[in-house]
Amino acid sequence: MSSSVAPRVRVVAVECFESPYRLRLPFRFGAVTITEGRQAIVRVRVRFEDGREVEGYAADALAAKWFDKSPELSDAQNLDQLRAALANAREAYLAAGPATPFSLFADQYRPLQEAGLAVGLQPLVSGYGPALLDRAVFDALCRHRGLSFSQAMRANLAGMGAHAVVPDLQGDDIGAFLAALQPLQRLHVRHTVGLLDPIVATDQAAGERVGDGLPETLQDVVAVYGNRYFKLKLCGRGDEDLDRLCRIAAVLDAVPGLQVTLDGNEQFADAQAVAAFWQRMAGEPRLRRLCAATLFIEQPVARARALSQPIADAALGRPVIIDESDGALDAFALARSLGYAGVSTKACKGFYKSLVNLARCRRWNEATPGRPYFMSAEDLTTQPGTSLQQDLALVALMGIGHVERNAHHFIDGFDRRPTEEAEAFLRAHPDLYHRMDRRVRLRVADGQMAVGSLEAPGFGTSVSPLLDAAAPMPAADWPPRAASGAA
Repeated sequence: MSSSVAPRVRVVAVECFESPYRLRLPFRFGAVTITEGRQAIVRVRVRFEDGREVEGYAADALAAKWFDKSPELSDAQNLDQLRAALANAREAYLAAGPATPFSLFADQYRPLQEAGLAVGLQPLVSGYGPALLDRAVFDALCRHRGLSFSQAMRANLAGMGAHAVVPDLQGDDIGAFLAALQPLQRLHVRHTVGLLDPIVATDQAAGERVGDGLPETLQDVVAVYGNRYFKLKLCGRGDEDLDRLCRIAAVLDAVPGLQVTLDGNEQFADAQAVAAFWQRMAGEPRLRRLCAATLFIEQPVARARALSQPIADAALGRPVIIDESDGALDAFALARSLGYAGVSTKACKGFYKSLVNLARCRRWNEATPGRPYFMSAEDLTTQPGTSLQQDLALVALMGIGHVERNAHHFIDGFDRRPTEEAEAFLRAHPDLYHRMDRRVRLRVADGQMAVGSLEAPGFGTSVSPLLDAAAPMPAADWPPRAASGAA
């Protein structure tokens, strides 16, 4: 369908809030251990061509040490970076004139990237602000039209099409590409095994069990949720990783239909170091089945070097994808030229970027059959409710059959969100949630989530977050006053 059907919208108000959460278990990835966090929630008011104004919502984790892993920055400064990115996007979107939702994003893309670079924000950080606002704007559009996310996108009500920021898609029929998408009704949960996670009960010292009725060890997860897909974090220290993988394999070898991905979390110096470690894995008899079940390796090389050297020369025998290196809109195209086979989708990086990259995969695969390019679906601690459901709606529309999910394991349900909000989501989405021990929690059965109820008016849901229980987002101290010479 032509992008000419897309309505022109104008953002007339943007409010940003924060809601804290705590982890029931510590989570370690790369060199970072987290025990608590904060979720950003945005509410926008959008004016449509008929004069009606409708509110839309989006939510995502304010995550330290992922968007920017610079060791000289504190966690608090990382959060201020993301707040600054949201503030920049808010100012730009409010100043923009009427535009289709996609044009609103695309027209502001370069100015926002340049504004971020001017104050020391990496491309991935600068993309966080528009990623949230674009979802909230499209949520308002879906609510205004009474359509689900997939219905609105398949009709191209976003107005996706040729634009200077994605010149490589010039000539592609984006409308036809979107119209052909068929949202999945069920998704496999790819369970994350963090670097501190207990594998079996003996890994927990006396008194360490949380005892809240939820799985704590990997062995518990397999028994309770029935997962068949797993994401294993690596620390980049060969002996340590190898020992841990062997202990993991002792549990997972009994899982029928086992599928595994390895997450290098930027912990390897170069492609050769990754290849050397893979050869050690392949030569370890205890890892024979785990190696055979490995689908791909995610972002093993630090982003500062990942896109400056070819990965194909490493002869890994498994596809390698980028995640943290996916900062700019053209990052995947550059990665492909270096031998990478895929890229992650995360709603926090922007849903338009995900769909653009999916369109690229389709075109490249048609042009070069036999060398498949693909997208994986990864997590950034998407909490139950708005954040989780917007990400799942995107993944389902893109037809990706398994998605990394970790918030339901590391966070207890709707932790610190109002009970009324949790109950509203349960009523609206009884296939996705259930009541367990008097709390509303994600429903995972046979390692899968049912996501059919996401086909409701709105971006993944018609339920609105209760913002009376959230604090207004504080102003960002970025650039830091001390660094900028202010008193």
